[in-house]
Amino acid sequence: MTTTTGFEPTASGRTTEEIDALAKGGRTNIIGFVMRLVARLPFLFIAGRLYGPDTLGTFARAVLFVEVAALLATFGLKRGLALAILESARPHVQIVWDCLVVAAIASGCASGILLLMPDVMFHGGNPSALERFLPCIIVASAWSDIMLAALAYRRNVQATVTARAVIEPWTISIAAGLLYPIAPHDGLVLAYMLSMAAALVASIVPFLRSYGRPTGWRLHPGRTFALIRRNAPLAGADALEWGTRNVDRSILFLMFEPRIVGIYWMAQQVASIPGKLKTSFDPILGPVITSSLARGDTAGVASQVRQVGFWILAAQTGLALMGSIPGEAVMGTVGPQFVAGTAALAFLLLAEAAASTGAVCESALVYIARVQNVAISIGMLLFQVVLSFALIFAMQWIGWPVAYQAAGPAVALFVSVGITSIIKSTYLSRLLGAGVAGWRLPMLWAVLAAGTVGFGFTLLPHRFEWAELAIGVPAIAGVYLFVLYRWAARPEDRALFRRKAGETPALPVPGLSAGSGVPR
Repeated sequence: MTTTTGFEPTASGRTTEEIDALAKGGRTNIIGFVMRLVARLPFLFIAGRLYGPDTLGTFARAVLFVEVAALLATFGLKRGLALAILESARPHVQIVWDCLVVAAIASGCASGILLLMPDVMFHGGNPSALERFLPCIIVASAWSDIMLAALAYRRNVQATVTARAVIEPWTISIAAGLLYPIAPHDGLVLAYMLSMAAALVASIVPFLRSYGRPTGWRLHPGRTFALIRRNAPLAGADALEWGTRNVDRSILFLMFEPRIVGIYWMAQQVASIPGKLKTSFDPILGPVITSSLARGDTAGVASQVRQVGFWILAAQTGLALMGSIPGEAVMGTVGPQFVAGTAALAFLLLAEAAASTGAVCESALVYIARVQNVAISIGMLLFQVVLSFALIFAMQWIGWPVAYQAAGPAVALFVSVGITSIIKSTYLSRLLGAGVAGWRLPMLWAVLAAGTVGFGFTLLPHRFEWAELAIGVPAIAGVYLFVLYRWAARPEDRALFRRKAGETPALPVPGLSAGSGVPR
């Protein structure tokens, strides 16, 4: 397999501006992650304690179709938008509106299909009249993603934090709690629809303030289809990445009852929180990489990928330790019936850490080796599917409990994404002529030290299970961060935690509207 990048390495490396952009984006994303975590936990508690695993299983199936439709509707433009703007002399706002038209067309087609076939989403259930309108929210999710990507191109990551880490999770948490007494059957679906609509509003306001109205813009079919054709490989890469993370849930729908799916979905939701660290870096990493590629600075691209790769790998490894070692206590918090998903939780958290290197490398591969990147993803997705079924059937033949069988797809995910990270980092390193892996040996000492501390807390009697979470998790985090910061961190890593003089605050100020400094 060969490819031509069209770029020659240079010795310039990263510019100060790009490092500052990545560091500022990293600070914003760390704060955004904490905010997302705080906002997401109430929803998981409400969903687990009030609605239960059976309702969660039905909800997870319906949302699965909406999520994949919304992803496909963006047509890779979350990452392709930066390149489209760089390659055109037209006003930025007009290019963004071309992208919004593409998303609207794709969303309309997907919504129409799902509206005509509600049984596909609800698996022969009896959806309410309001639940049947769930596909109508697809366009809200797609438009919000594109508008936030447009804002990130102008280095406004704060808008993403506000919409995705504050508005969306708090809306679904509050709505799920308030709707349960009124609609215990479809309250989760309605809460999800409200959260997507709220996130769209939180995206539109800063977008209009930054880009304004599309003056002089006209719909041009030829230009629209050219945009679709150009972004098809990016759309394929997004779909494959999504499929890698969600094919396990699809397999569970085929093999197990809704209750088992609901337990696994809860474990997946807990584990997916660390994954937001990587996806939230996409909008800021994409423009930086395209800028370096535009001037032929492949050494700079390698350095950027390596830097962000270390940040994400270090963070997700720490979160995997904090979530998997006291796994039973974590799952028991959302409901005793969810403890059966502890094994799945552990492997899903490990998978998030294992996938980080490959995911960051893909941020560069989608620009310089699109077809090859898609080919690698397709091959590994097929491997994951085959391995998932093989593990389930093997455990059924042995006679292992259903809870262990349901963890089979999580094990397959961990193995698959780990191998994918090795393949993609090796391939990208060869293309750029420089190392791109973010792994550093002192991380191993941090893992061993934190793991030893965490294991000690699991030996406490059952009546002290609360101590695993209240004391054990902070202790694991403290030891891990101390060793990491003392022996693995470099000056550019420490810059992540130093706000420069005059830097715009990363967090929305209470009483101010998102993305602005004007009081509401």
